[in-house]
Amino acid sequence: MSKKVLVTGVSGFVGQHCAVELLKNGYQVKGSLRSLSKQNQVLDGVKKVVDPKDNLEFCELDLLSDEGWESAMEDCEYVLHIASPFVIAQPKDENEIIKPAVEGALRALKFAKKTGVKKVILTSSTVAMAGDKKINHLSQKSWTNPNEDDVSAYIKSKTLAEKAAWDFYNNQKGQDKLELTVINPGPIYGPTLTGNLSGASMDMIKKIITGKMPALPKCDYVMSDVRDIAKTHVLAMENKETNGQRYIVTSERPYGFIEVVQILNQNGFKKAKSKQAPTFLLKFLSNFDSELKGMRPFFGAKITADISPTKKTFNWEPIPFEKTIIDTAKSIEIALNQG
Repeated sequence: MSKKVLVTGVSGFVGQHCAVELLKNGYQVKGSLRSLSKQNQVLDGVKKVVDPKDNLEFCELDLLSDEGWESAMEDCEYVLHIASPFVIAQPKDENEIIKPAVEGALRALKFAKKTGVKKVILTSSTVAMAGDKKINHLSQKSWTNPNEDDVSAYIKSKTLAEKAAWDFYNNQKGQDKLELTVINPGPIYGPTLTGNLSGASMDMIKKIITGKMPALPKCDYVMSDVRDIAKTHVLAMENKETNGQRYIVTSERPYGFIEVVQILNQNGFKKAKSKQAPTFLLKFLSNFDSELKGMRPFFGAKITADISPTKKTFNWEPIPFEKTIIDTAKSIEIALNQG
């Protein structure tokens, strides 16, 4: 009998790719959705890559409610907790994002421990490491200071949710210890399975390849491929070496948006323009635009990362970033043509 894994937020970009990776590796998958109305969309996306046979089922869970969590986990050995609100724009009330992120992480851990799940793999983010003006090189020990003035609600939500998870993990009582591994990606690109282009990364590349991005922010950042993130989530489950560790899953070096445009231009996406917006102007405009305000901590920044522990532990090499960007753009082009 193959092992069953609960994937929270299975309709999201990372969730779908994790479901595919699990199915490819012979696991049974139970995917949680906020509404079961999305299950066919997920199923259609997964089927493009792998035949799920009878190994994919769905359940309904809400990050802000205990309902259903215990029964969802009762027959699962592992949990990939991916569900978390993702909004770049700064909301009027930051708790709209922070509360479900923190409470959702704690719910996943609480019920995993209660039902005897072996291990939770939590999807965090490099923004939980990099949202501090003083940190430009990330390591497993880097932490964002959530009390900095410039830290957006999204960055704060990721930082506080991961901190809450580690507090839960470190303060466990009793013999049956629930294990935890955290994966910290950068901005996530890669092919969309469902053709949903509403995510921030997809939307940005869509605007670039359709020529609707008149100027690009200056920001060099280590980038992630969704397929690498899915792979490391699955490899972390049964690898005891990853217990109690966090792993940065990004490219070796940072990339800027000008470089992204150059890659796209060289591969036939001629509408992509490579004009850079002055950082001072973006910072000024961010006072009036909630989306720019959310990105403000990274304008003009250059963020690097040490991924050597990840490479060593998982015997892993990142997918080349050029391939990531081309695959992303091609999948967006297909989705636009079908739409």
